[in-house]
Amino acid sequence: MFHSSWFMVKRGFLFIITVLFAFPLFSQKIQKVSAKYTYYAPETMSIEEAKRTALKYAQIQAIADEFGSIVTQSTSLMSSDKNGQFDEKFFSLAETDVKGEWIETIGEPVYDIQFGDHVIAVTCDIKGKAREITQAKVEFIAKPLRNGTSLKYESTEFRDGDDLYLYFQSPVDGFLSVYLLDEMAQTVYSILPYKSDNIATVPIVANSEYIFFSVRDAEKIDRGKVDEYKLSCNLEKEYNTMYILFSPSQFGKRNGFDSDIEDVPDNISYENFKQWLVKILTKDKKIQTNQIKITISK
Repeated sequence: MFHSSWFMVKRGFLFIITVLFAFPLFSQKIQKVSAKYTYYAPETMSIEEAKRTALKYAQIQAIADEFGSIVTQSTSLMSSDKNGQFDEKFFSLAETDVKGEWIETIGEPVYDIQFGDHVIAVTCDIKGKAREITQAKVEFIAKPLRNGTSLKYESTEFRDGDDLYLYFQSPVDGFLSVYLLDEMAQTVYSILPYKSDNIATVPIVANSEYIFFSVRDAEKIDRGKVDEYKLSCNLEKEYNTMYILFSPSQFGKRNGFDSDIEDVPDNISYENFKQWLVKILTKDKKIQTNQIKITISK
């Protein structure tokens, strides 16, 4: 369930974030992609969490199969002094980044679950749409904060009744909007800009730090009425998805996002949102999007 100072939405919402965004990314047309990935989860992990992890890696695999990946490697030297004896060791670290981004899932992922000796093998077979990233990323930061407005409160694991805040910083000027998918209700809510703001996106100043959904921090930048969020859930655990859209240029909001109830965020069905998202990302190559998932537990 989602609570704010001015509205309440049934079901548990969710937030999320954490990301390194990119921009300006210019992409080719959207391609249909598919992949099958097997994730080996420890027996202590829940089936739902294992399925979500397998889904994430299946998406990454599908993108890599279609557009390729980039592997970067760095080497570090570590020196130590123990009782007068010096020791030097070299460490090599490799990181892989796929050259595309996931846009939409087609149909429902198909899972095969096998139980072994202290392990759960979850195979995810997925189809979807993705677009290629053809230029180097420019990173920006978005992080969910639990029950506090400094970075030490960063978390993607929330409990019933927790307050949620969003930290955001970009190395370039741009415009930001945030949508929240209530996965159980299959409804997408527009949560940023705030409901009282008469704008389609929030202007972002390069290298400035923002804390959204906090009245105290909003006063520092002379903002008006602020929506504050408190997370709750009806089940033992609920999963939600936050869509963050960022661009160096102004962009619009989907027609049809609306609510007849003053204290409820504007919303549309998930199906209508997906159709709009694919269209806007196809037409405007500057818009970057990221999907971040969090959990809410009793």
